[in-house]
Amino acid sequence: MAHRIAVRCHLETQDGRPLVGKGRARLLELVDSTGSLTEAARAMGMSYRNAWGVLREVSSAAGGPVVVSRRGGVRGGTTRLSPLGRALLEEYWRARSALEEEVEHGAHARPRLTVDAVVVKGGRVLLVRRGSPPFEGAWALPGGFVDRGETLEQAVLRELREETGLRGRVLGLVGAYSRPGRDPRGHTVSVVYAVEPVSGRARGGDDAAEAAWHQLAQLPPLAFDHSEVMADYAARGFHPAAGGRR
Repeated sequence: MAHRIAVRCHLETQDGRPLVGKGRARLLELVDSTGSLTEAARAMGMSYRNAWGVLREVSSAAGGPVVVSRRGGVRGGTTRLSPLGRALLEEYWRARSALEEEVEHGAHARPRLTVDAVVVKGGRVLLVRRGSPPFEGAWALPGGFVDRGETLEQAVLRELREETGLRGRVLGLVGAYSRPGRDPRGHTVSVVYAVEPVSGRARGGDDAAEAAWHQLAQLPPLAFDHSEVMADYAARGFHPAAGGRR
């Protein structure tokens, strides 16, 4: 039987109040393109009262007006999106586009891209205790998934900051790890960098329940294939004391 994969996307507030979905996004687009709530409501098959009620609900949830109206003029005034309304609409379409792309490629099971950081200082390496599955409670290198629109280097420094509170500087590439079974969630490819700590104090954050320095000579059991990563780090000429190359 012929079929297709469809996705539904909507934005909501932190406390679960609805912001923008397919219908509301269309109404916002029509308001901005026509300059008239009356015309936008007519195109949507809605009454002016219902359309205005929708916009009030969105504005209330968003914490500010999503449209601005100007009276007077030859056409009797216009209604357009406010900067907040335009930002919400753009965020909705970015999220929907990303979901549709993910579903399309997900049907063909492609690997996911991640980054990890090896941060060494004074003969100790910075590890995080994972706060969620897989390997919940186990120690691992700080890292995570690469976001759309960022480089690998930007991603590894962001993940380091989010999970440990440290700011760093990329020193070099340790390696890329792509064994299909390395992550029980599915096939992931991790690009691992040696990173020098620049500022900040280690603390757990984001998905990390804890961040702590461990002696390189006495590492605990590590999640994923991070024991292999640390062996490669030592074998590829990175200086244990400084974190850089010899």
